[in-house]
Amino acid sequence: NPNYLPKLLDKQKSFNVKSLAINSEKSDFGPVLTNDNTLYFTSSRNKAKRTDGWNDEPYLDVYRSTYSASDKSFGKPEEVAELNTRWHDGPVAITADGNTMYFSRDSHAENSFEKDKALKAKFGQVHLFRATRNGDKWGSITPLPFNSKSYSTSSPSISKDGKTLYFTSDMPGSIGQSDIWKVSVSGDQYGTPENLGPKVNTEGKEQFPFITDENVLYFSSNGRQGLGGLDVFSIDLKTTEEARNVGKPVNSEKDDFSFSFNTVNNIGFFASNRAGADNLYEASPLCSVEATTVVTNAKTGALLADARVAILDAKKNVIETRTTGANGEVVYNVECNTAYTIQAAKDGFESGVFQITPNKGGKLKVDAPLNPIDVIVTEKEVVLKEINFEYNKSNITQDGAFELDKLV
Repeated sequence: NPNYLPKLLDKQKSFNVKSLAINSEKSDFGPVLTNDNTLYFTSSRNKAKRTDGWNDEPYLDVYRSTYSASDKSFGKPEEVAELNTRWHDGPVAITADGNTMYFSRDSHAENSFEKDKALKAKFGQVHLFRATRNGDKWGSITPLPFNSKSYSTSSPSISKDGKTLYFTSDMPGSIGQSDIWKVSVSGDQYGTPENLGPKVNTEGKEQFPFITDENVLYFSSNGRQGLGGLDVFSIDLKTTEEARNVGKPVNSEKDDFSFSFNTVNNIGFFASNRAGADNLYEASPLCSVEATTVVTNAKTGALLADARVAILDAKKNVIETRTTGANGEVVYNVECNTAYTIQAAKDGFESGVFQITPNKGGKLKVDAPLNPIDVIVTEKEVVLKEINFEYNKSNITQDGAFELDKLV
């Protein structure tokens, strides 16, 4: 598709982003903000730890920092010592009540690995673990039953009701190099892991799932059309819509990943290596409403293609005019908490005026049924509604022009 990149670059920006002050010169990623305003993340900043031979950085540890919602600042990061081993630990996911944690850890920590005698090496996987809160500490750490020496399970995310765990794995049944999977959770019992299928997964890598309170899944992929490297995508699991690239500035030509969103504070976080090393970024959503106008025949309900749909501001200024496609729809992205007017017109139909009421954000459907014009010219009269002029002026109003269009 030669046109995907210009279309992606033209996409309306959804977030403002900025680098966090708590970043280090080493790798920092996997940020997730809990409802008690604690930001957990994974980092290789502990230079006292031994170095991983793969990337010459210290082994990963779990850290936390206290978030101040009033000024959006972060306290000094501290190591979550009870979770960290001499191997890789993190990233984490925490239930809505704050009492249960799921996290990734190198399987070497529990002596689970495959030996390669020829290379004189031990090859481990990444496994998932569960921990429960005990005061200010995390304890009762147990591995999940579907871990294996043959494949990895990592990057957990738990649904708001605590009943569905999403994670990354290359287990048998995967479509690509790594896929997003889910498994049902009932207390200490787990169902059979399910692959999310081709609506999410590709032959490339899908990683770092995060499920929001509204059941929107964010994940990173290098197998879909993007700006380069890993890009962040989102898909609303409540609908049949396709996964969508989040676009700039969250995504860049580098790797952008581990996106999470806290609904309570209305703020997101993610990691990117756009500045060289993996760093943490804040993503503040720009409030917008996706208003879909659906133009139909008021008598038959049929969708009307080639209808002209104008959107006007509160002062009746026309912002833009678009034409409906075969689905009878026109989509406008408008500002939150702002009133707009939709004017729809099509030859052979009476023009219609419809209101977009102030909205806090999200998606909005505007039904625009147009009445077919029967007979407006009779032997005795031309049947039109009142044609109003602008106050004390010779030019007619926009509503009046729409009415005269019927006569034309």
